[in-house]
Amino acid sequence: MQYPRLLLSAAACAMALLSACQKPAAPGAAAKGGPPAMPPTQVIAIAARREAVAESLSLVGTLAANEWVEIKAELEGTVVEIGFDEGKPVTKGQLLFRLDESRLNTSLAEAEVNLKLSKVNFDRAQQLLRDKTISQQEFDQLASRFESMQAALAVKQRELKDTKIHAAFAGVMGARNVSSGQVIKKDTVLGALVDLNPVKVEVSVPERFLSLLKLDQTIELRVAAFPGRKFTGQVYFIAPQVDTNTRTALVKAKIANADFALKPGMFANLDLTLQLRDAAVVVPEPAIMVNADKAMLYIVDKDMNAQLRPVKLGVRSAGVVEILQGVEAGQLVIVEGVQKVRPGAKVKPAGPEAAAAYLPKTPTGGN
Repeated sequence: MQYPRLLLSAAACAMALLSACQKPAAPGAAAKGGPPAMPPTQVIAIAARREAVAESLSLVGTLAANEWVEIKAELEGTVVEIGFDEGKPVTKGQLLFRLDESRLNTSLAEAEVNLKLSKVNFDRAQQLLRDKTISQQEFDQLASRFESMQAALAVKQRELKDTKIHAAFAGVMGARNVSSGQVIKKDTVLGALVDLNPVKVEVSVPERFLSLLKLDQTIELRVAAFPGRKFTGQVYFIAPQVDTNTRTALVKAKIANADFALKPGMFANLDLTLQLRDAAVVVPEPAIMVNADKAMLYIVDKDMNAQLRPVKLGVRSAGVVEILQGVEAGQLVIVEGVQKVRPGAKVKPAGPEAAAAYLPKTPTGGN
């Protein structure tokens, strides 16, 4: 926030010059008809108070899916079934695509017959080897043949299984790239499955703030698509290294997204709470003035005089500023009318109705 620069009242300066040029008045002149005393300056003042304040960091991040997989065909074939609607939720294990398996069924049957025949030959060869009717070399050839038939059957079984593609996890299917009846090749991209609840947000945090971040820390974020809505999540990852080019570290958080309102790729405005002080002395921001880069404010003493005080500022939060030094809780601080006041001048604080705008709002409720 840009604080107002401290200005001396032009009228007060003029009054001082005029007074210096005048001859000393005779004793009792003021009482007998001299100029009347200046009336107190009307101001609004409230007492510095103690309250919890939080220092937050505002950053821009990018949303990403919790999980994302590209679905590819494991073999060539004809698409005969599509088991989902684009953009709609699917459950874990749900059938997504099925390829024609008729050719593979035939190949599988042939592989089973070949394996059975090979096993018969292998079993007989074991007996013949014990009877020394065949050589070790002939036996080894039959054993190798049997093993090859076993491997061939396993390949056919796996290929038959690959004709059906199921959802690896619950999520939402994106757009499909193929149609029923289409002939596809191996590694054809059929579509993508994304898990949108929760979603992740990824943000680069400057290194000087990393010591204030913790795992499971709560974050708040907003997106342009829902300007009046606030989303919350928890930090689950803080990169163990800092990017030497940007001097930032990657931080990730997860945000509940049951209605799928948040979409991967969206920009998000994040608020990270870095420090929380439970009983800080605070004053409203309008009370603060800056003079030569030094923060100051006016307090009202017991004689209703305005006294200029240098202060040391701390955390800024929700329209108030923490005062680390210079003001104590309970002291009256001028929040409106500071430009009309000069040090030591008499002031007249307005009533509680005028000061109410600078006080914290008290929640109201009913039964």
